[in-house]
Amino acid sequence: MQVQDKPLSAETPQLKASASPSLVPSEIQHLPPARRVRSKRRTRWIALAALALISGAGGAGYYVWKQAHPPLPVGISFGNGRIEADEVDIATKYAGRVAALFADIGDTVSPGQVLARMDTSDLEQSLSKSEAQMRQAQHSVDEAQSNLAQQQTSKTLAQQEMDRTTALLKNGWTTQEVADQRKQALDGAVAGLNAAQARVSVAQHALEAAQHDAGFYKVEIADNTLIAPKAGRIQYRLTNIGEVLPAGGKVFTMLDLSYVYMDIYLPTQDAGKVKVGAEARIVLDAYPDHPIPAKVSFVASQAQFTPKTVETQTERDKLMFRIRMRIDQQRLLAHADAVRSGLPGVGYVRWNPAVAWPKNLEAAP
Repeated sequence: MQVQDKPLSAETPQLKASASPSLVPSEIQHLPPARRVRSKRRTRWIALAALALISGAGGAGYYVWKQAHPPLPVGISFGNGRIEADEVDIATKYAGRVAALFADIGDTVSPGQVLARMDTSDLEQSLSKSEAQMRQAQHSVDEAQSNLAQQQTSKTLAQQEMDRTTALLKNGWTTQEVADQRKQALDGAVAGLNAAQARVSVAQHALEAAQHDAGFYKVEIADNTLIAPKAGRIQYRLTNIGEVLPAGGKVFTMLDLSYVYMDIYLPTQDAGKVKVGAEARIVLDAYPDHPIPAKVSFVASQAQFTPKTVETQTERDKLMFRIRMRIDQQRLLAHADAVRSGLPGVGYVRWNPAVAWPKNLEAAP
């Protein structure tokens, strides 16, 4: 018995052609032809709706960003950068062993604060020896001065006797022999006085040498006490107690909180208009609503990115000059606990003083 095939509708060939297994997802391939067409249409609508949603969100985000970042007026230029602070190395002057540490990472230190002390036992012994030699030299000076006073007395007596003998010799009341004896005694007293003065000078020089030795050891001991040269924050601790360091060995690295800045790069057309002392603003990514007032402290005299040739305008436009904006020192000291190094942000430079700062860049008092 033969079974006739059921006639297909007119759209069946088109459905077969459009529902090729290579063009339809595997989930749809197992569906009946009619449901397969409806599923494909639904997938298209979902994709279009998602695309529209993404486009709308992007447009809304761009609008919000534009409201928060209005266009800058002519006269203000900007560039990307990051907050930096000068690093100061606290290092040893002489080789030695670390005896004590009085600071750690993150500590805020003041000028003159003791941060570390090296072992100075050998220097203290040398200082004690020099001080003993200094006391001995002082005794020698005292003895020499006493001898000098004695010689001065002897010389005075010899001079008086010589004067009397000379007067007696004129009247014939004494002999020439006695006068010669008095003259020799006077000469001996004068020579003794000169020798005593020389011994005092030698003793004084010995005392000064001992004092210089003691002072030298005191300076060495003081140099082995490491202090903070200025206000700052300890960024790194590079050694531990008991370690032996060479001369110049680093113990700490601190950030100088009195010199905080941001470097940005501007093209030739803008950099050529910037002057040292121009007002600037720094906006950190972490604090976008708190512009920090600053001033331009440096404008590079040479381009940082220099192409091989600058014969055309296009090539000259590629030249970028470094601009440094420094934050006011008094403001830094008032907010020392909030100073961070390495935070990225945007620096704005107003090279035209007649232009007012936009509202979002107005610095708080």
